[in-house]
Amino acid sequence: MSGIAASWPGQERHEHGATMSTVLPSRAPLMYRQNGAAASLRRVRGLVRRHAYLLLKSWPRVVSMVYYPTVTMVLWAFVTIYLAPTNSFLRDAPGFFLGAVLLWDVLFRGQLGVSLTFIEEMYARNVGNLFVSPLRLYELVAGQLTLSVVRALIGVGGACLFAWILFRYSIFSLGLPLVAFFFNLLMFGWAIGLAVSAMILRWGLGAEELAWAAIFLFAPVSGVYYPIAVLPAVMQWIAWCLPSAYVFEGMRSVLLHGEFDWAMWWTGFALNLLYVAIGCALFAWAVAIARRRGLLLQMGE
Repeated sequence: MSGIAASWPGQERHEHGATMSTVLPSRAPLMYRQNGAAASLRRVRGLVRRHAYLLLKSWPRVVSMVYYPTVTMVLWAFVTIYLAPTNSFLRDAPGFFLGAVLLWDVLFRGQLGVSLTFIEEMYARNVGNLFVSPLRLYELVAGQLTLSVVRALIGVGGACLFAWILFRYSIFSLGLPLVAFFFNLLMFGWAIGLAVSAMILRWGLGAEELAWAAIFLFAPVSGVYYPIAVLPAVMQWIAWCLPSAYVFEGMRSVLLHGEFDWAMWWTGFALNLLYVAIGCALFAWAVAIARRRGLLLQMGE
């Protein structure tokens, strides 16, 4: 072949006795690093984007998140309007029930945001794919918590908007304490949601109803609409073990006396740290059992 020997890239070519070196392009670097904080954030962002697309492409999902808190708010608003003329307590604090309803929905939506995110992965038979991907367990939890915040803001935000439009009530009248209440209730919702996700992973979708029912177990002892002092002694002891009780007692202190009780907030926050740690431990335990028994690829309807 006219003195030219064919060669693979990287080998030398000989032309008429002269040696010529083939110039190779340098190997393309990896597009993304698979370790480090940036890679971890990218994986969490990918999980969040997956569920964000589900929300953006399905308006019934968004409506369902706003529907329940809005209807509950409207019911309690009419109860307040009915009772206010004969009740000096409600005349002095007209937003008492509305504020309680909206804050309760922060807890409810925070818990659903964690558990429903995991349930949707199970219905899509995507749990196995998640756990064979580079996604780590703590990144999955971080994605669930982020989506919980998004769902809470959509659901409660819609109810707050309707409260202003229909009744000229703004929960933002609570001021900065609202941020503290929101954060503490959201954390408690995370703890419950992680525990519920662990039970669903452990016992399958037959335990799905726990995602909707578990939160109401805490409602009677959280003092949402009444002070903890009206409960029997045993139930009071249980109530003071829950962060939600400190939040709603703190809300009443702000509405009735204009004072924010820092001691109550810090106690609730400390309890939240404990419960979130327990929720994470339960979820990790359920994942470990599912891996050991080979159940992750069998999860689905």
